[in-house]
Amino acid sequence: MPPTPPRPLTLRDVSEASGVSEMTVSRVLRNRGDVSEATREKVMHAAKSLGYVPNKIAGALASQRVNLIAVVIPSLRNMVFPEVLAGISSVLETTDLQPVVGVTDYLPEKEERVLYEMLSWRPSGVIVAGLEHSEASRAMLRAAGIPVVEIMDTDGTPVDAMVGISHRRAGREMGRAILKAGFERIGFLGTKMPLDHRARKRFEGFTEVLAKSGIEIADQEFYSGGSALAKGRELTQTMLERTPDVDFLYYSNDMIAAGGLLWLLEQGIDIPGQIGLAGFNGVELLQGLPRKLATMDAGRREIGETAARIIAARHDDPEAEYEHVVELTPKIDFGDTLKRW
Repeated sequence: MPPTPPRPLTLRDVSEASGVSEMTVSRVLRNRGDVSEATREKVMHAAKSLGYVPNKIAGALASQRVNLIAVVIPSLRNMVFPEVLAGISSVLETTDLQPVVGVTDYLPEKEERVLYEMLSWRPSGVIVAGLEHSEASRAMLRAAGIPVVEIMDTDGTPVDAMVGISHRRAGREMGRAILKAGFERIGFLGTKMPLDHRARKRFEGFTEVLAKSGIEIADQEFYSGGSALAKGRELTQTMLERTPDVDFLYYSNDMIAAGGLLWLLEQGIDIPGQIGLAGFNGVELLQGLPRKLATMDAGRREIGETAARIIAARHDDPEAEYEHVVELTPKIDFGDTLKRW
């Protein structure tokens, strides 16, 4: 059994760490009263080092908690996280708990701000995407004294519990499938690298498998924003013009892969005879494409449901046993763009 989560921090903790009275600490954190700049800096440094977040409902509720679950995700612009949210909502709607969503845009500094604001309302739990956080964010999560479930990824060490897949394993499995199908000149097209840590890990697992077979990535292309379909077309054209002999394109997600597929079909390129394709995520929206895209289902809805069940169970019984690591198994869908062996 892991150690019991620490109690929530109080003004007294910040007072002791900074050597300043509780009243002065309160003034600084509420930005009230006349406090010297040196004292203000001392208090703010101590608060940030401890991971202290002010309690906006102090004195309002005897429990010091509200029935809100903070859900922190990097984006609402693709089809990945709405499905996760659907899984979370489907479980929590049978409880008194309500999810509240914050979006970070894959930016660590924005994640800090979102967590700070959400934790200040003393939610009953946190569900946060990913395992990579700034030291300040990690300190806040550890010090919150509430259940924390990090989702989407299991390649790392969680603050509390984690639910997801191994993205390195996913990359390795796709790499083996592509090599077994006979492809050798492989290009990789990715998004938001290196801020998208999960895409980075898939790329690492993928290239690891290729290297063991004596194959290097023939070409790679990354982008950080814009319409996914349009970018998929643009990046695919750029890569084919630069490296026309590639025989397979592995995309970090299905949306840019769909853009690449449409561009290749417009050029009259035989898929998968001339060029094979694969994406990631298993987005159902793309089932109507002219060719069914090879992809990998990461179990997004199941991840959301599992995380919400852990939070709900621990809310009902803080002493309840729970799994700290829940790793799901991604499944390859070969579609029409990855030749079967």
